[in-house]
Amino acid sequence: MAAQMHVPLESDLLRVFLIVAEAGNVTRAASDVGRTQSAVSLQLKRLEESVGKPLFERGPRGVALTESGKQLLPYARRIVDLMDETTAAMRRRPLDGLVRIGIPEEYGHTILPRALGVFAESHPSVDVTVMCGYTAQQMDALENDRLDLAVVFDWSAQVHGEVLFIDPTVWVTSTVHRLHERNPMPIAVYGRSSWCTEFAIRSLEQHSLPYRIAYSCDTSGGLKIAVTAGLAIAPLSRSNIPPDCRELTIEDGFPPIDSSRVVLRRNAYHSNPAVESMAEVIRAAFRPINQAGLRQA
Repeated sequence: MAAQMHVPLESDLLRVFLIVAEAGNVTRAASDVGRTQSAVSLQLKRLEESVGKPLFERGPRGVALTESGKQLLPYARRIVDLMDETTAAMRRRPLDGLVRIGIPEEYGHTILPRALGVFAESHPSVDVTVMCGYTAQQMDALENDRLDLAVVFDWSAQVHGEVLFIDPTVWVTSTVHRLHERNPMPIAVYGRSSWCTEFAIRSLEQHSLPYRIAYSCDTSGGLKIAVTAGLAIAPLSRSNIPPDCRELTIEDGFPPIDSSRVVLRRNAYHSNPAVESMAEVIRAAFRPINQAGLRQA
């Protein structure tokens, strides 16, 4: 028996198929695409011959998709979308220039490296420089035109920008060492940050939780070391809790420290296509966190 020959589907026919499916009427679809009704009907017939099945049921008021038409619909959309995306990509001028971005250490080993890697691979002619530092440092760099973009924390809803997601800061303890049960509790804090005094330590004092400062450092990595090593409990972003550690909740007698917004800030003085493309890459990098349910009101 001779092998059955498969006629390849043409993207132009799939595009017409989608227009007719949306319009529900061949005459209306023909008007939308600037063709005659007979020309559109002929294209639909060619597509049905390629598929080997009827795609529309004809009625007095228009057309409706058959079961085969409904089956084809999502594939046709994907193919046409991919064709449009490919055409746009091929016609787009290659990006070049410089993008200066600031990121917090909390995401410097997880979310953002992947995003920066994707960007570098897609736009090899763009020079990217990264500053990993505190929110205050990055805000100062933005104001003084040393950064184009910065991902910063906002604890008091006072920073203007695009909110990427909400990542509350919570007290974290080791599941092995259970230091939160000691009296007073050993805590780890940032050594040069007013935030610890205004938010972290105040949250303990407001709930009359006795503590002593047992560990001081300048990075969130240092705080994680203190927790995992059994030296202290520490204030960490909920999305940044290390393995074998857990959040101390209301049930443990610990309230959330803050409801930090993670904000994408832009340089107010200038931008360029490379900066805008980087902003979209950063935006996309944070979407899975929201989908995973880490976003909190």
